[in-house]
Amino acid sequence: MSSGRVLVVGSLNADLVVRTARIPGPGETVAGSDLVIVPGGKSANQAAAVGKLGGDVAILGCVGEDGNGAMLLSSLQDAGVDTSQVRVLGGVATGSAMIAVDAAGENCIIVSPGANGRLSADDVNAADEFFATADASSVLTLCLEVSLEAVKAAARKARERGAKVVLNISPYLKVGTDLLDLVDILLVNNHELADLTGQADFDPLGDWTSVIEATGAALGASGPRTVVVTLGAKGARIIDLDAGTASAPIASPKVKPVDTTGCGDAFLAAFSFRIAAGDSREDAAAFAVRVGAYAATGEGAQNSYPSAEQLASWRP
Repeated sequence: MSSGRVLVVGSLNADLVVRTARIPGPGETVAGSDLVIVPGGKSANQAAAVGKLGGDVAILGCVGEDGNGAMLLSSLQDAGVDTSQVRVLGGVATGSAMIAVDAAGENCIIVSPGANGRLSADDVNAADEFFATADASSVLTLCLEVSLEAVKAAARKARERGAKVVLNISPYLKVGTDLLDLVDILLVNNHELADLTGQADFDPLGDWTSVIEATGAALGASGPRTVVVTLGAKGARIIDLDAGTASAPIASPKVKPVDTTGCGDAFLAAFSFRIAAGDSREDAAAFAVRVGAYAATGEGAQNSYPSAEQLASWRP
């Protein structure tokens, strides 16, 4: 499959996962399973998912000089990801995420940045070799698990090369026009859309006239003109701010979730992979909801992502 390169700048984490019957409330202690440590981090997840699907993908980021960093690099390389621009830093731990997964497959996550917090705008600006592989057929994916200055620097570098910039505002942070003006496609889930627009109550499958207006007001006239909204089991919708319209819901395959950790990253990766291959936004999103649903049927993040062959033969 011919496709442009997907570039990923951001986080690499070791996921420390415990399964429990239910997520504890404030001050509550609940029993859990044995601790499992698996590769994760939103950016590393996205890179691994593209690689497993057969895409040309590279990642820029930082890990610590420890066992978790070695695990992450090995996992990415096994998935076909170019890791030559991942720096291994002494004196700092690899980033980590503490994840609790309940019996319904839902999760709550606390992230400790570790080495991810050492990725600076200067590091990104100096990565000429990394960005030299970008062109008009390429896509850069970004999230907010590294510093905002590093994210902005990456978006500027990619734009200079003509690449499309896809930003996932996660973990949610109010960002300014200096970043949004560099973004082509914004990806948010329903909770992040509510934070962005201030509209907590909206029907994911209903009329989105007010949602479109609120999204346009939040992003401004020169921000991203396309907003892709993931809706979990209800699939996804695409807001076209230039046309003032929202797509019909793009349905997700019906599955019994085992673990939803990393499903949003799988969606973003698959969407970016297909955009780099020249798909329309709607076709890319239809492909991505299938990849996200597949990921929900396995445990962990990267371990649950499909190869192109597995996805093609999957019958949910």
